[in-house]
Amino acid sequence: MASDKPILVPVLGDQLTRDLASIRGRTKDDTVILMMEVWDEATYVKHHKQKIALIFSAMRHFAAELEDAGWTVDYVKLTDPDNAGSFTGEVARAIERHQPRAIQIVEAGEWRVQQAIEEWPDKFDCEVEILTDDRFLCSLSEFNDWAENRKTLRMEHFYREMRRKTGILMADDGKPEGGEWNYDEDNRASPKEDMDPPARPLFEPDEITRECIDLVEEKFGDHFGSLENFGWPVTRDEAEKAADAFFAERIEKFGKFQDAMVYGQDDLYHSMLSTSINLGLLDPVELCRRAEQAYQDGKAPINSAEGFIRQLIGWREYVRGFYWRFMPDLESNNALNAQRALPEFYWTGETDMRCLADSIRSTKENAHAHHIQRLMVLGNFALIAGLSPREVQDWYLVVYADAYQWVELPNVAAMILYADGGKLASKPYAASGNYINKMSNYCSDCTYSVSKKTEENACPFNSLYWRFMDRHRDRLESNPRIGRIYSNWDRMGEEKQQAYLDRAESFLDTLEPAQDGWARND
Repeated sequence: MASDKPILVPVLGDQLTRDLASIRGRTKDDTVILMMEVWDEATYVKHHKQKIALIFSAMRHFAAELEDAGWTVDYVKLTDPDNAGSFTGEVARAIERHQPRAIQIVEAGEWRVQQAIEEWPDKFDCEVEILTDDRFLCSLSEFNDWAENRKTLRMEHFYREMRRKTGILMADDGKPEGGEWNYDEDNRASPKEDMDPPARPLFEPDEITRECIDLVEEKFGDHFGSLENFGWPVTRDEAEKAADAFFAERIEKFGKFQDAMVYGQDDLYHSMLSTSINLGLLDPVELCRRAEQAYQDGKAPINSAEGFIRQLIGWREYVRGFYWRFMPDLESNNALNAQRALPEFYWTGETDMRCLADSIRSTKENAHAHHIQRLMVLGNFALIAGLSPREVQDWYLVVYADAYQWVELPNVAAMILYADGGKLASKPYAASGNYINKMSNYCSDCTYSVSKKTEENACPFNSLYWRFMDRHRDRLESNPRIGRIYSNWDRMGEEKQQAYLDRAESFLDTLEPAQDGWARND
């Protein structure tokens, strides 16, 4: 009889929580949970070695946790001889094994995976139910309702709605705690010489993780990055310990030095929790409640608590809605017609620009760089050098352990590269070397001089910035946030302008394009 047949519940690699809608509503005696390591996901771009090891290890630990709790788990390893290589192929094999009466799956985070899932009802004989991912505060339909008929989709307006919806950091009178919605202006302190942030906790790989590390070295040895420093949390218990350490040791100064960069110091006061959040090991709303409590208990200033909360229920929720609203076109947007190939140094780190070299070193060693390194060093260079959006998008998706396309693509295509023409960002985040000098100690010992403008040893960011502004004047001059910059450009006079442009072109001529095969197997 059909009622004797189980429900098949596929759980994807970024859905590792027992609070998942497809698990939460099931009983153990008529459910088979299917978890799959598939070649398509490991290789559609050549992900950082730590990223693959992290996801596989977290999946295997979660499967063991479910089994210990009494669930039936059908776990397919990458090395299983009959591995079909894709989610659809593995679900088809699982249907043959279990003859389920229905499939229940929570909607995927990424466009291409969701497209495959939506074909399942036509491919399989059993019923397929796709559930809303209610781990997010804002459903996709709610985001579209919010976005409908708005001329601009600014995160700040969306963020305020999420604060009201949750009541997080809200006063009893319905106003924001402290009187302001956003304390970003208090989160831009330059680094101090005596900064000594506590080290984030690193977790010694256990037998399961070591097995995954060995698998990655064997099967993905030509992928970017190193596994030597692997210490990411791979279970909910470890992720909670990492969160405990942040709230005990780093949140106090997180806000003030949120945008600071220090040579050789990779973590500073950042939470380092994004990998665990995006895997499903930590609940972002619970973390926001903890940040709110830290403020109320006097353990964190309001700019730290609010800045942390804004990243989670503001920015994270917003970019997810933005991604789904504008896919699939977002992936191919190129409003600024940027065509230059990604330079080889993005993969090797071999550049005399100290800020870029250090950011890429951290990326290679840790599968991580903090958000200002990503935006205002690596991203800023990509923007003002006119690098191809598709190549830059691939790079960001490959190299960071917390990068899934739904969060990576809006940040890169729209925030960093302005490739969407301004739907997300109110202006391009272009900057000269002065910004990097203010927010870091990178410039003090660099081969290039940040104080020089057009000389051979001048910081390349200076001339590239003005080249970018000149090339896109027709589009940007009317922008009220940056239009006044052109009066400075005009006052320079033709000779100085040409010197900037010549210096920029001569520098760009030195860039070696990346070799084929770094990002994609094809």
